[in-house]
Amino acid sequence: MNRFTLSVSAAIARATESAHGPYQSAVVRIGFSATWLLFLLRELPHRDELYGPDSPWGWILARQLIGSNDAFTALMWSDGRVWFEVVYALAVLASLLLLVGWRTRTMSVLFMVGVLSLQNRSVFMGDGGDNVLHLMSIYLVFTRCGQVWSVDARRARRAQEAHARGEWTGDRVGPALWLVSGFVLTTVTVAGRFHSGWLIPALLWAVWAAQALWWVVGRRARSAEPRILLDVIANILHNGALLVIMAEACLIYATAGWYKIQGSRWQDGTAVYYPLQLDYFSPWPALGDLLSASGTMVMLVTYGTVIVQVAFPFTLFNRRVKNVLLVAMMTEHAVIAVLLGLPFFSLAMIATDAVFLPASFLRRLGGWAARARVLLFSRDGGGPVPEQRAPENPEPRHVGSPS
Repeated sequence: MNRFTLSVSAAIARATESAHGPYQSAVVRIGFSATWLLFLLRELPHRDELYGPDSPWGWILARQLIGSNDAFTALMWSDGRVWFEVVYALAVLASLLLLVGWRTRTMSVLFMVGVLSLQNRSVFMGDGGDNVLHLMSIYLVFTRCGQVWSVDARRARRAQEAHARGEWTGDRVGPALWLVSGFVLTTVTVAGRFHSGWLIPALLWAVWAAQALWWVVGRRARSAEPRILLDVIANILHNGALLVIMAEACLIYATAGWYKIQGSRWQDGTAVYYPLQLDYFSPWPALGDLLSASGTMVMLVTYGTVIVQVAFPFTLFNRRVKNVLLVAMMTEHAVIAVLLGLPFFSLAMIATDAVFLPASFLRRLGGWAARARVLLFSRDGGGPVPEQRAPENPEPRHVGSPS
């Protein structure tokens, strides 16, 4: 067997044997669900004007636009206020449950439905971060993002411990969620409410059918081969989705950087100055004036932004340089959130950048968070906290949960 064949075999094994990046996918899940949740809560008093019946972009206008671009939104199923409130509440609930990692497979789908439904209802509401959130909500459906730092991981660990003791653990919540979601999908499909293209409806039905197959194999299969095959398929989808998220982040930065290079204001080093003079982007005028008062600082920030964005995709081949630029980009987004008043755009980009964070750092971060939780909530001040590691098979075979 030659070296090329060995390399191909190793690559195939690496893509199929396990779901890579459990900590990275978890922090991406937490980041995007928290970003969307905070946005929905902040805009709760203004939800009608943004996406509801009182929106300037009325229901008829939205219906006409969706008829031409085939975008998916559940808000087009009815123009009533009650239905809008139900969809908004479900979007908030799905974001919260995905944040804590409860039934992540089901919640990731509901999270996607909530994001697409609200954003496609009023396409002119957003600051750039909504485009990133729009895409990532779809990619998250394909990931196994509940392997660590989730209620699902804790539930799977307890089920494995019970199984080791010879105890049987049933799951009633998963099948109940599957039945309810199947009833809703069937009702919407029969009623002809899917006015969008075929992609999102097909994805919803595919996930629903895959959950049923997963549950049947986990409960009824007499041998391990069918479950192993399903694990391999799930790992391929997860690893492919992570790769797409990484490629998307690189594409965003490379495109932004190369477009900036072509602009005259970026070439002469003054581009950062102008947004700081706009009232719309000046929540803290004193801070903006402090930065714009120094021509040298404006030039350094302008050129530094372009250099970091253009160079970042090429630094992925060098871990140390990549980590340095990663810190620089996250710091830049944090500054943008404060100086320009774009917190949700910055949170979305930081959540995207998190997919490149080193696993060792994320494990330490999880350990620090666990110790802080023990110190805050334990009566005795806390003791040693065991490090939570990603299990090789996050969903035990005897559980067979379809959620």
